[in-house]
Amino acid sequence: MKQEAPLHALASYLPDGTFEQVIAYISEYKVHLTITRERQSVLGDYRHPYENKGHRISINGGLNKYSFLLTLLHEIAHLVTFIVYGNRVSAHGKEWKQEYSKILREFVGKQYLPPDVEAAVKQSLHNPAASSCADEDLMRVLKNYDRRKDNHYLVEQLPAGQLFKTKDGRVFRKGERIRKRFRCEEIPSKRVYLFSPVYEVEVVET
Repeated sequence: MKQEAPLHALASYLPDGTFEQVIAYISEYKVHLTITRERQSVLGDYRHPYENKGHRISINGGLNKYSFLLTLLHEIAHLVTFIVYGNRVSAHGKEWKQEYSKILREFVGKQYLPPDVEAAVKQSLHNPAASSCADEDLMRVLKNYDRRKDNHYLVEQLPAGQLFKTKDGRVFRKGERIRKRFRCEEIPSKRVYLFSPVYEVEVVET
């Protein structure tokens, strides 16, 4: 289900003080912004104009305010990159990184973000990740501002051997760390999958 958001309603999804700067982008590029509440894996997406449709951005409305802002700016960077380069560059290549970094700089140093989020964003400015999920340091601090869900933890917080459940209901046993990821065995198939340390899962009580 998607919810059409009047522009003034956007302020409730954003950190205090950021609305005017964000709405300037939305207005300048005539963005059709949609807020959706049901997507689990996609934080946001951008669709470039085609036929008679203009720039379209959709954002997961279940994000905390800081994640919402960064995701929206991420998608606006895709929009700006498309305007400048069209489809001639890769989705998260150096051109997008440059545009995203430029936009992010407009929101740091203004006390819009908590100190831990601001520090992580500043750290990422020189080489923004393809998503906040791919930037583990940023993901950890953003998780601090999520609504706490009972029995949910990051994979890295679980003890070895712990059973956990993913959003799709599959059950895994946490194993050893291999480089940047954890080797986990699916129950009962015994297939092995590698999990990001900052992937959120639900503990299975035994």
